[in-house]
Amino acid sequence: MADSKTIRIDKFLWSVRIYKTRSIASDECRKGRILINDIQVKPSRPVLKNEIITVKKPPVIYSYRVIEPIENRVSAKLVQQFVEDLTPEAEKVKLNIRDSVGIIHREKGTGRPTKKERRQIDRVKDQY
Repeated sequence: MADSKTIRIDKFLWSVRIYKTRSIASDECRKGRILINDIQVKPSRPVLKNEIITVKKPPVIYSYRVIEPIENRVSAKLVQQFVEDLTPEAEKVKLNIRDSVGIIHREKGTGRPTKKERRQIDRVKDQY
């Protein structure tokens, strides 16, 4: 399918739905959050079969193995044919911890938090 063509990393990340838009994928490459075989890459770097892609989306670091490079965006059901998720469960648990801390109970009718209360809420969230 894509044996003769070279597929750019930003286009590949967009086509397998790791990023919502290609421009976001390009920006993440420029920021150094995309690694191929533990080397930072530019958005124009071609993707090859069986390469390991590391994507840093704080607080989680995702790892994927390229099964087959593709150029066009595919449905979410078909993504598994082109990329294999190698992310350890320990990394995925970080998302659950962060989300569970996100809700702070406030009494009804107290209004918006003041600047001081906001700082206290942020300190509590940063502990997790």
